[in-house]
Amino acid sequence: VEPNATIKEIRLMFHKLYPRWYPARQSLKLDPKGKSLRDEEILQHLPVGTTATLYFKDLGPQIGWTTVFLIEYTGPLFIYFLFYFRMTFVYGLDERFTSSPHPVVNLACICHSFHYIKRLIETVFVHRFSRGTMPLRNIVKNCLYYWGFAAWLAYYINHPLYTPPSYGKKQINFAVIMFLLCEAGNFSIHVALSDLWRNGSKTCKIPYPTKNPFTWLFFFVSCPNYTYEVGTWISFTIMTQCVPVGLFTLLCFIQMTIWAKDKHCTYLREFKDYPSHRMPIIPFLL
Repeated sequence: VEPNATIKEIRLMFHKLYPRWYPARQSLKLDPKGKSLRDEEILQHLPVGTTATLYFKDLGPQIGWTTVFLIEYTGPLFIYFLFYFRMTFVYGLDERFTSSPHPVVNLACICHSFHYIKRLIETVFVHRFSRGTMPLRNIVKNCLYYWGFAAWLAYYINHPLYTPPSYGKKQINFAVIMFLLCEAGNFSIHVALSDLWRNGSKTCKIPYPTKNPFTWLFFFVSCPNYTYEVGTWISFTIMTQCVPVGLFTLLCFIQMTIWAKDKHCTYLREFKDYPSHRMPIIPFLL
């Protein structure tokens, strides 16, 4: 191996010798307990001498992130419709159960569908992934989470005994405005993050606010995409006033807080000049 060889090139060489382990399945390390080397790292720039020992680990069968997201987000979109159209095997054959008298039920279906259609569009046209794949075994767990909650929420929101929000149109209208603002903010952050990778670079960069007002949340938090995402589900909870939606929102907040803290720590570790006043997900608090 030449000293100027990249880890990506070494992975390809390894793959030629052992076709079973394609590059995405390979984890190469300088130390068995260390972190995996990135594709763009160059051998001679690593802390090694004239000879180097690389430790290989099989990551198992992999699946592309784009495929993962398409599967995860398509499921909730269609599962929700099974309950919205009140299929006979869900709620029974009674004619009273064929449609809902509450307009908010139709509005909730529109908002839920809009959210996942937006996610699918972002997956195809916006997102750029630093890692191309994830372990295939995780797809079952992820789908159970997204698909299962979609069914649970839809069952109660579209149930014949569903009752509308306590404060009527005022509560619903407020929630819809909040929902649309958060969706617009989430999309704007995803576009801004994607622009950092526009030239094909996979080097971690500090995201900064742009001329788009929705990106100004970068002044206060490291992961405003998660902030807006939580805001979206809070607004959906207010709109539907449904306990299962509230529980789903709480779980989303917990999981996204964990992701945001990890990303925030990565920024602090990678950049000495990283803005000190930023918080992971909630301005000034968390």
